[in-house]
This record gives sequence, C-alpha cells and structure tokens, in this order.
Amino acid sequence: MPESTAQALEHVIEEQQFLAILQEECDEFCSLVGTLLAKADSIWHKKHFFQLLSRFETFETLLDDHGARHNRTFSFLRELTASIRGIAQAGYSLSHMSSRLSTYQVLESLDLGHYHEFEGNVSNVRTFIQDSILSLLGGLQQEMQALGVEPDRRHVEDSEFESPEVRQLLPHNLGEDELGDERARLGEVASKFLLATERFQGKRPRRIDDADRRHEYLLAHFSEVQTRVFEATVHNLQSAYDTHIKNSGLESSDPRLPQLRGLVSSALHMLEAATCLTHFCERHEGDIYGNDVERRLNDLVNRSDVEERTLHHLLMPAMKVMSSGNTLAKALLSSYTTTQELKLTLEPRITLHARPAALIVGVVTHHGTPVELEVRGARCNAGSILELLVCVGSHPEERDFTFLGDQAPLRDLALLFQHSLGENGLHELPEGLSYLTNKA
Repeated sequence: MPESTAQALEHVIEEQQFLAILQEECDEFCSLVGTLLAKADSIWHKKHFFQLLSRFETFETLLDDHGARHNRTFSFLRELTASIRGIAQAGYSLSHMSSRLSTYQVLESLDLGHYHEFEGNVSNVRTFIQDSILSLLGGLQQEMQALGVEPDRRHVEDSEFESPEVRQLLPHNLGEDELGDERARLGEVASKFLLATERFQGKRPRRIDDADRRHEYLLAHFSEVQTRVFEATVHNLQSAYDTHIKNSGLESSDPRLPQLRGLVSSALHMLEAATCLTHFCERHEGDIYGNDVERRLNDLVNRSDVEERTLHHLLMPAMKVMSSGNTLAKALLSSYTTTQELKLTLEPRITLHARPAALIVGVVTHHGTPVELEVRGARCNAGSILELLVCVGSHPEERDFTFLGDQAPLRDLALLFQHSLGENGLHELPEGLSYLTNKA
C-alpha cells in the first residue's frame, strides 16, 4: 500500500471528544436508566431485564471499543456498565424461571414446605438483584453527570419494552450417534441426571454465616470457573432432553418426563444466576481494576451480600432441587432400561491393564447408562477407570468377568472382547465401535 494512503488502525482521541460521542449515543440508554429508577417500587420482569441486557451490552461495547477500561476518567463508568449487565443477566434467568414454575412442575417434585422455601429463595435473590441494579444505576447516573454527559429525561412506557425473542437452536448432537431409540436416550438422560446430582452433592454447598469464611469457601469450592462447570453440566443435560425427548410420543405418554425436565431447568436457571453473581465478585478480586474502583463499587453493592445470596439462596437450593429428582430419575432409569448380565472371558494373551480398561470405560460412557463389573463377587462402576482398575487389580489372575447393565452397552462390550479389547490396534476394531477410534 502506498505510504500516502496508509491509515493507522488506532488513533488516540481527546477525552472531550469521547464525551461528545457518549452524549450522542446515550439518549435511549439514559432514558432506560431513568425509567427503571422511577420503577424502583415495581417488580421488574423478564422484559425489563432484557432491555437492560440489550442496551447495556451495546453501551459496554462502545466503551470497550474506545479503551475506556484502561482510562482513568472512564474506567469506573465502564465497570458500572459491565456490573449492571452481569447482574441483569442473573435477574433475567430468575425472572424467566419464576414465570415458568408451574410448567416446570416444581411443586410436584417438592413437598409444600420445601416449595415455599424454594419460592422464598428465588424472591429473596430477585429483590436483592433489583435493589443492587437500582443502586448501580444511581451510581452510573451520577458518574455520567460528573463527567458532563446530560442524560435524556424521557421515560419509557411499559408498553414500549420489547419482549425477548425465542432463540431457535439446532440440536446439540455433535459427537453423538443416531440411536433412533427414544427409550435408550431417556435412559441416558436419567443416568446423566443422577451423575450430575452426585457431582454437585460431592461439593456439598453448606450454610456459612461468617462473611470471611464464606468468601474463602466460595473461592475454594464454587469459584466462577467451578460454578460454570456445574452450569454447563446441567445445561447439557437439558439440551440432551430437548434434542431427544421433548415433544416426543414418549414424553406425551409419561408425565414423569416433563417433571424431570422442569427440575433440570429450575436448577439451570439458579446456577446461571449464581455464575453471574460469582463473576461480579471475582472480577474485582486482586485489585485488577485498582482499589478505588473496587471501593466505589462495594459502596454501591456489598460483595459479602452478593456472596451470601449466591451460596444460601442459589447454590444450596439448586442442589436441593436436583437432589429431589433422584428418586424420579432412578425410577425412569429402571422403567426404560433392562438390566442384563453378560459373562466375558479374556483371551489367554490379553491382560486387563489401563489401555483396554479405558476402552471399556469408553463404551460405558458412550451409552450413558450404568454398567457394573463383577469380579469374584466384588462389584464396581465400569464407567470409572479408577474403580475398574482397583477392582480388576484386586484379582490379577482372574480371567472371567461379569457385566451388568442395559442391552446396548453390553452388546458393545461383547464386541470389544471379541476383538481382543483393541490390543491388536484400534484400527482392527469393527465399525460398531468406531466411536472409540474417534475419541482416541
């Protein structure tokens, strides 16, 4: 490119120039802020949080595109904007769940006392979220006025609030084989529900009233990364249900199925909100943005109060909701899978060491339904590499093994043993076990 026509990709502008840009772009944004501040005594619904998310995301992008995050004059404005957007996401998730509690059939899954406790937790957090956003909006309005931006005083009528559009998504089925069997898929979903509950209970979120101990506990056991993993696990569970079971003939014939789905969705929205609030707390951990920004934000929304709601009113109820579905998931698993017994013998030259054991685990996890291995009366979970190796290692001379589980995984385990547990090379495995080759 000739030097005369070359243009720089970045150009530093004066702060006064950016103020003019803010003034030009902020009219609709500021009218929303004023409207919601005026609605402080009303209950906000999903459409209100949707507008907050939409417009604050646009405003945050404007600030980020101009480097406000790294500018002393505008960094606090940017952090206020990002904090409002993040907490509004939590409010959106909970308001969506509240509008669907009857269709989620949570009352059918919890006794009346626990249901009222669940509703109370949701109401508590929604009120806290709205109060927190109001405080942050007030701080944002003051900050803009201090910067010299004149806000639009027009208020938006409730009828002008747009409702969110329903997202249309393709099935989440990458890496899955076409089973074409709703019953098999349901067994897989029920099994994954039990596994997700087991993992969540392993963390055992518990009540901690001391603020400092609660802060350390959340950082150690329910950090943003860890909470996102729980959220993703439950989200994948919901996606699997919606892909293979929702609106199927099986769902319409068995009222237990939408009840299970409702529990999954309720827990998911609680975890979505918990992730958003955890992010709000952790984004200022370690003075990344400076002591002044952290102090000013904490004056508007106290971090300890956020953590108290996250642990006591979101994480603990989410675990209770999932746990309440254990009996239901086990009953469904029993109804839609048939436990069979399969006895297999190792070839003389084959030993069940780590590599073939991993293939056995691969078969079990692929099908998603429980399979047990029995060796001389001792049983273990054949889907756990650790349990499998310990069980087999306790009887190193044993050549005969008994597997107990559903027909589909047992069929593939028989095929795996027929082909020497892959010890002749994975390329020798038959087409029916190609999923093991693809994962290798």
